[in-house]
Order: sequence, then structure tokens, then C-alpha cells
Amino acid sequence: MRTVTDVLAAMGGVGSTSNLRQAGVPRGSIEAGVLDASVQRIARGVYALPDADPLLVHAARHHAVPACVTAAAAAGLWVVSTPDVPHLAARHGRRIPGCVVHRGSVPPTYLDVVCQALRCLPPLDGLVVAESAVKKGLIQLPVLRERFPALREKSILSLVARIRPQSGSIIETMARYLLEEAGLTVEMQVKIPGMGHLDLLVDGLLGIETDGFDHHSSRSAYREDRRRWNVTVVRGVPTLRVTFEMLAGKPQEFVLMVQRALATYRSAQ
Repeated sequence: MRTVTDVLAAMGGVGSTSNLRQAGVPRGSIEAGVLDASVQRIARGVYALPDADPLLVHAARHHAVPACVTAAAAAGLWVVSTPDVPHLAARHGRRIPGCVVHRGSVPPTYLDVVCQALRCLPPLDGLVVAESAVKKGLIQLPVLRERFPALREKSILSLVARIRPQSGSIIETMARYLLEEAGLTVEMQVKIPGMGHLDLLVDGLLGIETDGFDHHSSRSAYREDRRRWNVTVVRGVPTLRVTFEMLAGKPQEFVLMVQRALATYRSAQ
């Protein structure tokens, strides 16, 4: 028989009486765990391990769970920035101190989390979460479209239409969005003979390659990166390298850099 601590650990450290009972834990074992302090009763019908995540404990005390961008980050989806306060979901929808509360089903599905992000976050942040969920196969685009039938949510549906599952990274998604917002034409994963695929091609002229923090994980990766760079030069495709920090911290500077590069190379043609 699985112990109450084992079951709670498998649940992430927090669980309700019904969750524990469904997992086969006898009610007597739950009470025994409380008595010997291996388990804490944090609210009526809600229990936690002593070392459980404080956020999960705080949420559970209010019969809530992580949602929106907080749940997205925990699930490994792309997130532009961590919010100042956690986002939670609760059926009651009441205010919870120090949190943003989304009224909805508990626990939220991946589809729920994506819809919350699209409605709650700035457009780029919502797009990044949604695109990564589609890319990872956690949700399906046709199903996501069906969640926004109301005319008042036309702007969100337009954002959903911009999801590109072939995006290779959060940096590609962010760069593409910023450049499209500036009125530029952006192609993704453009094949360059002898090089492979260029991350982005802007206005059919300027290449964009994205650098993550782990881009050069080995000497061979560094050499391959330089080989690819040299091929773009030989093929006449000037290419800029951009980082997450640039896109997140100085998006206008990034767009201006691309516009200036385009102007320079157009005048040289």
C-alpha cells in the first residue's frame, strides 16, 4: 500500500482528501500522518508535505492551483518574463492575496492555460506561450481557434492565426513578431544551399540567426556556427545574430537595427 507521503510527493506535495482517497490512501493513514507531523493539514480537506512548494501551499489554502503564465512556466512552455505575482485558477474566482486569480476549472488543462495566457498577457507574451504549446503537441490549433468564437475576441483570434508551429525557439518567435509588427515580411526556416536552414529571412534580403545561452555547448558547435555564418556571406545573405536579452530588453533597438541593415544592403544592390 502506498503511504500518504508517497502519494502527496507524486502529486507535487499537495493534495485533497478526495485525491488521496482516489489514490488508495485510507482516511486513517491521512489522520495518522497529521498526528506524526509527516503531513500538514493546510485547509479543510487539503494536505501538504512539510517541504511542499510554498506557492502550491498558498494556492491550496485558497482551493486554487497555478494557472496562466505561472502554469505555463512550470510546464516548460516558452515564457517571455516571470510575472511579479503568481497566477492561479480557482472555481470560486475570489481574490487571493498576492496573486492574480483566473476563474475556471481546477486543475486547468493545457488548453485552459494557453487561453488564459492569450486573454491575460500582452500579445507577444501570449503568442509565445501558445506557439510553444502547439509546437510541443500539447494542444491542437483547430481546437484553440474554437475557444475564441466571440466577436469581442477577434484580436485574440488574429493572434492565434499568427502561430507557427515550425518556429525553432522562443527567440525566433519573438523576433518574427516584432518584425511583422514593424511591417516587414518574415520567412521562417529558409533553406540556404550548403548551410542548412536560416532561422529567419526578412524582406527576402536580410538573414536573422538566433543565439540561445546554450548555443555554443561544445567546440564542434562553435565551429559549425562559424561555417554556417561564412556560407551566408558567400551566398550573399547578410545575417544578423540576435539574443533573447536583446529582444526582451531592447525590442525597439532590435527593430531599428534590422531596418538600418535593410536600408544599407538595399542601397548597395
